[in-house]
Amino acid sequence: MGNCGSFWVTRVKAESPQHSVQSKPDEKQASDDKEIALKASHVKQVDGNRSRKSVGSGPLRKFNFAELRAATRNFRPDCLLGEGGFGCVFKGWVDEQGFMAARPGVGIVIAVKKLNLEGLQGHKEWLAEVHFLGQLHHPNLVRLLGFCAEDDHRLLVYEFMPRGSLENHLFRRGSHGQALSWAIRIKVAVGAARGLAFLHEAERPVIFRDFKTSNILLNSQFNAKLSDFGLAKDGPTGDNTHVSTRVMGTYGYAAPEYVATGHLTAKSDVYSFGVVLLEILTGRRAVDKNKPYGEQNLVEWARPFLSDKRKVFRIVDPRLEGQYSMKGAYRAATLALSCLNQEAKLRPTMKEVVQLLEPLLNFREVVKHSHHQGAAQQQAFGPQQPIEFAPRRFPSMQALPSARHQQAYPSHLYHNNIGPPLPALQHTERS
Repeated sequence: MGNCGSFWVTRVKAESPQHSVQSKPDEKQASDDKEIALKASHVKQVDGNRSRKSVGSGPLRKFNFAELRAATRNFRPDCLLGEGGFGCVFKGWVDEQGFMAARPGVGIVIAVKKLNLEGLQGHKEWLAEVHFLGQLHHPNLVRLLGFCAEDDHRLLVYEFMPRGSLENHLFRRGSHGQALSWAIRIKVAVGAARGLAFLHEAERPVIFRDFKTSNILLNSQFNAKLSDFGLAKDGPTGDNTHVSTRVMGTYGYAAPEYVATGHLTAKSDVYSFGVVLLEILTGRRAVDKNKPYGEQNLVEWARPFLSDKRKVFRIVDPRLEGQYSMKGAYRAATLALSCLNQEAKLRPTMKEVVQLLEPLLNFREVVKHSHHQGAAQQQAFGPQQPIEFAPRRFPSMQALPSARHQQAYPSHLYHNNIGPPLPALQHTERS
């Protein structure tokens, strides 16, 4: 439900003529219903290390368009929550028992995402959301309540997330005056990491593919939930090591090897998580053209500071005003560095990321830091050992790639840590 307007894709061939024939509305709706039913017939979810049939959350409700129009007061502008590549998201109210439209302030609050037929995302992204969120249930995934597929209308109905997106809290300072505290930032990072780990550890792994701050929503207790599964893909199975697909995502978050080859793996999500962790740590966007030259790409700018505990404090969000754990900041920076390793195989798994982040929730010491407290910083840190992921150790990101890797991915692919110059913007159907 975040801002999905910043998609970029490689050029692809035009659709074959057989796909250009438009079906009649009734045939199209019947086809959608059949596809949703087929996908729902083998719905499963993973709870920890166990797999079980989807229960508890109940089946998805099929809404009609009139119900959702009434629930959102005819999609009034004052009910608008946001707008992205998919379309607009509106706030609505429904009865808690029967999910019938209710007056504002009565019943439960919902978020209704309405597909813009001329937008950057389309029908396949709509189906992907129904497919994945209809199957997968976890405390750190936004809950899909139902959908509408009536005539040409395509809508999705979610639980309402009153705190909005992490992007709003980190960057849109006019709407959220007070900066997120250090404790809340770590809480959000842990929740988002748990959501990704759940997807990667599922019986049939799922790769999120568009992990970014606008797709992390927060409830009233600042619990993070992943949203917008329009670009998600089923992960590799059997002996396959990757999924080959057209390159899609958001500039600044995509892993360099994915941009270069189109080979998608769970480690692609790990790289994106490293970028988001840096945004949480620094309060800066992944890409910000308003910054001075040399600071516009967050990963490139922050990299020299991440492995030096005497310099990490220089990139911590100044809006924290020194109120943060220095040990926690250094460990978060070191973890981000490991996630951003250009050798995908050397990045940690999301399960390992969760294991390393969770202890930071207990770092309660808060230090009023200044640039004149170098000695105090060393005393606070004490002897530090590099983070290790048994049975291997992740090297510094400053190390040069192997000769084999340099041959596979020439140096020009790593300009600005993102890959070759991006192709012209062009949206197409997902693979």
